[in-house]
This record gives sequence, structure tokens and C-alpha cells, in this order.
Amino acid sequence: MKIKAADAGQRLDVFLTKKLKLSRAQIQKLIKTGGVLLDGKTVTPHRALKERETVEITTTVKTTPVGTTLRLSLQTPSPTLPKFKLNVIAKTADYLVINKPAGIPVHPDSRYTADTLIDVVIKQYPEIKTVGEEKNRAGIIHRIDKDVSGLLVIPRNQTMFDHLKEQFKTRSVRKEYLALVRGRLTPETGTIDFRIGRGLQGRMAGRPRNQAGKFALTEYQVLQYFINYSLVKAIIKTGRTHQIRVHCHSLGHPIVGDTLYTVKKQKPDKLPLNRIFLHSQTLGFTDLAGVRQEFHSDLPEELKNYLKKIK
Repeated sequence: MKIKAADAGQRLDVFLTKKLKLSRAQIQKLIKTGGVLLDGKTVTPHRALKERETVEITTTVKTTPVGTTLRLSLQTPSPTLPKFKLNVIAKTADYLVINKPAGIPVHPDSRYTADTLIDVVIKQYPEIKTVGEEKNRAGIIHRIDKDVSGLLVIPRNQTMFDHLKEQFKTRSVRKEYLALVRGRLTPETGTIDFRIGRGLQGRMAGRPRNQAGKFALTEYQVLQYFINYSLVKAIIKTGRTHQIRVHCHSLGHPIVGDTLYTVKKQKPDKLPLNRIFLHSQTLGFTDLAGVRQEFHSDLPEELKNYLKKIK
């Protein structure tokens, strides 16, 4: 595909998301694994396009009946996700508030193509299929990571979607998490404002204010100290990818159970945890009537039991 003047300046992943009708996550994985060449070279997903450059897809693709639209043929089957019962803690005509279990991705991506949280939601609430801005992320206004548990709001109509989108944009949505981090985090209260950008190995990284990256702000309060651990309440004021995980890691206090953001020569926990100790416990927003709503979720039993076992 030759890049036209109208497409110049776009990010490569954004451009291909529109052309291939796939999710951004699928496109980014395709680029990172060498399935896309720009003028014969591999590049990063966020590379800005220039007029007359050539985008070549080297992975097997097939055309769909819709003109020149392309669809990726996935080479490996999607892993099987565990079955789970949808836990709806609040339901109105405009939105659902879901308590997501750990181990379930919020929406389909290049690895998990079915049985995600939103797939199960749409089976029970089919009207959500037409809500949102991306077909593969119907109803998704915000996300939490696959191995993180806790609260999500899912709009049931486009008016509520747009209403929530504006609140996320103005940072008026309250998002409060509980995390168990390694070591003794001091001071007991504070603000973390490292910028966040993608590192050389693809994962996100915290960076000082004078370096490139997106502004990110996390407030925290230590609730309890244990030997070698700190139980922390974290309130995120921005919604960057892996924000709490990256910020805690940047301070040298990675979250227990996090296998992606670890420190060098980190010893394994004496008590293994098959998920990350991070839980979305409080979610607050304003409904269409202008009334402030706030919801709370207790720690899951596996995390409560973990706290009982440590000193």
C-alpha cells in the first residue's frame, strides 16, 4: 500500500487498524513480530507515516468481500479462557458496573479472540454491541489488565458512552485500587508523576519529567506495612497503560505477582501468587441525570488469604 498525502502523519498502527478492520492490539502485535514492513524495513507501531512510503504486510492475509479491505489470518488458535459467571453489581438503563475476575481479558485481542469479558456481557446485553467507537471493543470505555480484578463501567447506549468519555477526558472519574508492593514504601503518602512511554523491549517505562513520555499521575497511601511488603491504596488521575504497575516499578517497589514489571535480581516470593496483587476497588462517575455514583468492591478471597499468610 502506498501512503497518500491524506494519510501522512498518521501512526502506522492507527493507519492499519482502519485498513485491516482489526483491533489496535492485533495490529501492534503484527508490527512487532515483523509482519509489517515500511519501505522494506521493520519499524515501531507508533512510527509516523510519510507520503509515498510503502506498507507491506508479510504475514498471510486474505481479502474479504468488501473491496480492498484485508483481514489477518491468525496462525495460532486462541487459548481457552476459564468460564466465569458475570458479576453485575449495578444495572441501570444506561450502564452496567461489572466486578471483573482476574484471568479474564476485557476485550478480544490478537491472543484471546473469544470468551472475553465483553463477549460474555454482549451475550446477556446484546444492545451493547452497537455502543462505542470500535467494533472489536463495543461498550469499552476503559479497561483493566487481564490478571487484575475489580470494577468496570460499561455503557449500554451511545449517549452514556459519550458522557463517560468526557468524564474520563476531564479526569473526573474516580479510580481507586488496592496493591501489595514489595518492600517498605515511604513516605506513607505521596504522588508519583513519572511520565510513561514505551521502552526498548516493548513494555511501558516510567521516565523523569524531562524525558519523552505521556504525563501520568498516581496518588498513593500506605494502608499497612508487613515484613517486606506494603499494602497501598492507589488513586490514578490519568489512565495510562499499566500505570500503577509502571509507577510502582519505577519507585523500586514492584507489585507482588507482577511478572512483567520486576526489578533486576528480584528473588521470587516465598508465597507464590498466580495473579498480580492489584484490585480495582472503587469507581465513581456522574450519571446522565447529573447524580454522582460510586461503587466499591471488596478484595477477592485469594488476595485476602494472601494477606493473612504474610507477616
